[in-house]
Amino acid sequence: HAPETAPIPSGLTNFPVQIKLAPINGPWFDGADLLIAADCTAFAYGNFHNEFMKDKTTLIACPKLDGVNYAEKLTQIFANNNVASVTVARMTVPCCGGIEFAVRKAIENSGKDIPINTVIISPDGKVV
Repeated sequence: HAPETAPIPSGLTNFPVQIKLAPINGPWFDGADLLIAADCTAFAYGNFHNEFMKDKTTLIACPKLDGVNYAEKLTQIFANNNVASVTVARMTVPCCGGIEFAVRKAIENSGKDIPINTVIISPDGKVV
């Protein structure tokens, strides 16, 4: 039985969050600081909602398990919306590089100059 504590509010501002399920257009993309996170990051980094998701529109994916390249869908999202910035949160493992590659390719293909920042998290929950 878990100790009783005050509930921690979610940082989620949009739904659905899976890139596969997210619509190409949505009011939450307009002027958004977008967080595109590998699935494992939120489990590895204990304060993920407060430090990464707060005030951001969040999309998640696993480049290894999903077996698709998200560059095409992300290109459409970037091209059709006014995304202000993108933060990519990924794990240190090599397969996670696919999500960063897809985001960079999508920004390039969209023809927009969207600032991107990448945060790499280790399995033990440290930002490296």
